[in-house]
Amino acid sequence: MPKLYIETVGCQMNMLDSELVVASLRRQGYQLVATPREADTILFNTCSVRQHAEDKIYSALGRLKHAKRTHPEKIIGVLGCMAQKDQQLIFDRAPYVDLIVGPGQLHQIPKLLEEIAAGGGRRMEVSLDRTEGNRTQVERSFESYDPLRDEEMRPSPYQAFVRIMIGCDKFCTYCIVPTVRGPEQSRPTAQIEAEVGKLADEGCREITLLGQTVNSYRHTADGRATRLSDLIERLHATEGIDRIKFVTNYPKDMTDDLLQAVRDLSKCSHYLHVPCQSGSNDVLRRMKRGYTVEEYREMLARLRETIPDAAVTSDWIVGFCGETDEDFQATADLVREGRFKNSFIFKYSPRPGTKADERFSDDVPEDVKRRRNNRLLEIQNQISEDDNQAFLGREMTVLVEGPSKTSRKRAGIARGDHDDRGEILQLTGRTNCDRIVVFDGHPRLIGRFIPVTVYDANAFTLFAGVVTRHVGPEVYSLR
Repeated sequence: MPKLYIETVGCQMNMLDSELVVASLRRQGYQLVATPREADTILFNTCSVRQHAEDKIYSALGRLKHAKRTHPEKIIGVLGCMAQKDQQLIFDRAPYVDLIVGPGQLHQIPKLLEEIAAGGGRRMEVSLDRTEGNRTQVERSFESYDPLRDEEMRPSPYQAFVRIMIGCDKFCTYCIVPTVRGPEQSRPTAQIEAEVGKLADEGCREITLLGQTVNSYRHTADGRATRLSDLIERLHATEGIDRIKFVTNYPKDMTDDLLQAVRDLSKCSHYLHVPCQSGSNDVLRRMKRGYTVEEYREMLARLRETIPDAAVTSDWIVGFCGETDEDFQATADLVREGRFKNSFIFKYSPRPGTKADERFSDDVPEDVKRRRNNRLLEIQNQISEDDNQAFLGREMTVLVEGPSKTSRKRAGIARGDHDDRGEILQLTGRTNCDRIVVFDGHPRLIGRFIPVTVYDANAFTLFAGVVTRHVGPEVYSLR
């Protein structure tokens, strides 16, 4: 039985891709193992959004050079966004790599591995560059992926990512995604419904719909267009699914019908991730984000008016080309004003193949980027801690995901598993507004929605106790 190790870097889309790759290889008899040392096949599913992610993969490949020399039968592969972007460069930098596969060709991996193992030599399968054909030809080169699933690769058996669209047409100047993920394409609604129904049958209770700009979803069949709000309403009827999330949203596509769907459909999480990237119109213009700060504020006001208890998160890039102290101050002001649940803050790094790399100088010194990054983190962390204090004493419902990181470390148990000795553990779960809660509880609570009361909080976590309550034949309690 061949043994497989896979390491995933990057976003939820990459995590889902890895799940699907593992599912397809299990059908071929592969066994998943925990370390590269144990594996016959070693795969890296990669990200190209930031330089750090690429550096991490090249470092990991470098560490395998000796293993490949002593065990030439091992197969080493690079998958995903970096594979699509760098292509032959990966072979040049790491000539012992056997396989390069872009995001659009992942379904070919079983066949390619079989060919390599049979002595067929190195293999590379990637999609067309966006300039190498018309839109239809390029779309077809980013082939759809059969939604095979593998429970072991999910965040937990009770949660799953569901891709509803691929690609992006926004072409922000700093972003490589439209190049490595291809044109924006929405999956057929019926196909998504069938996949979600199957997940529900397998015991999944929470789904997160994925797209690079997920609220741009639009699929037309039989002359009828389905928007994201329509799709969510249809998925809301799926028996067994109790919570629906979706990421990542584009500010200009945050329409009233979508906000109203989140408000009115009980299974919708009141959590919305809407990246802004900068509080300066000059920077947003150079980024080619397609909206102004004023338009983002207007969107945020509509969101908060429609869903008053919504938790909103955002992305920010500091140190983008030409960013002045005044530009950064405008970003800091918008973070304070927006009072986001949390923010994902990144230092700008040039990405070859993007318009920003071609047109602008990376002229903000690294120490300035670092200082701005740390300052924005300080502001956001203070907001998060202050706002989390409002939950003290409140009863909230959480989906219990499993043992907390602390419990897993103490007990030596893997992610997704639990200590089956029946002892009380520190468990973790998330609220309807996507806040992380930790509490002591019995392992049998994992995978259930339970009430907890919050007694403490910091910037990142709510601390709670399980509410003992009789609900029909069930009792929620520690024991």
